[in-house]
Amino acid sequence: MFEGFDSFDHVIGEVSLHGRIGGSGPPLLLLHGYPQTHVMWHKMAPQLAERFTVVAPDLRGYGASSCPVTRPDHSQMSKRTMAADMVGLMATLGFSHFDILSHDRGARVAHRLAMDAPEAVRKLIILDIAPTREMYANTTLGFARAYAHWFYLTEPYPLPERMISTDPQDFWDKKCMFGAAGDGPFSPGARAAYHAAFDNPDVIHASCEDYRAAATIDIAHDDADGDAKLTCPVHVLWGAHGAIEAFFDCLSLWRLRAEQVTGKSLPGAHYLAEELPEMILEETFAFLAHR
Repeated sequence: MFEGFDSFDHVIGEVSLHGRIGGSGPPLLLLHGYPQTHVMWHKMAPQLAERFTVVAPDLRGYGASSCPVTRPDHSQMSKRTMAADMVGLMATLGFSHFDILSHDRGARVAHRLAMDAPEAVRKLIILDIAPTREMYANTTLGFARAYAHWFYLTEPYPLPERMISTDPQDFWDKKCMFGAAGDGPFSPGARAAYHAAFDNPDVIHASCEDYRAAATIDIAHDDADGDAKLTCPVHVLWGAHGAIEAFFDCLSLWRLRAEQVTGKSLPGAHYLAEELPEMILEETFAFLAHR
């Protein structure tokens, strides 16, 4: 995986960020979701690198990036803090202005990055999420059952950490293969990489803190935005067989948070970059083509 890419480890503030960089052309930042790593882009990275300089980091607290010291308000895993990491990383690599392709938790980081540093983001692609605050505000029993981890992981330390740590690989499999696509999206090599990363108790704790932050400080930051909206063009794609399609009006919710929103559902579930890589590539190239 990632043939022709170079690995990096850069210290950005309080954390060391691990990842891969490759290709040439305009910079494109890839942000992964939970409970994954930058490896989730492995089916798309070679083709993206033909047109872009691709930067694929592990978010703080995930994969081979370091885990920050826990704070009582969970701010060490707030999307504002994680977004600042990415601005710092891209600056270290020589990029002040870039596009973003993002999934799941990484898309929430991207949302905050584009709000806090609008001058840095040219265009933003979001895979299979609606905005955090609006998803919590519009929660139904069906959504709560489909996304039980959204609520379970916010329980106070150490309850979810202890329960997940009894068998991290089994938890990973049950969480990620619960959807309509089953284990179909995941190649054996990628799944092994995810298992290896998630065997780390510090990563399990940091990822729980990610969700605790989402339910508290991240919503406070969203509320403080008031009527402000993202100014960069936003393209949203989601799975027709997943929870976003079933429980939310995705485009309407994003239009509450961004000025320019396009998008559509695709015939997949949640892990679109691994389930439908060719479709995501087609959408990415089309959306980012006009500079």
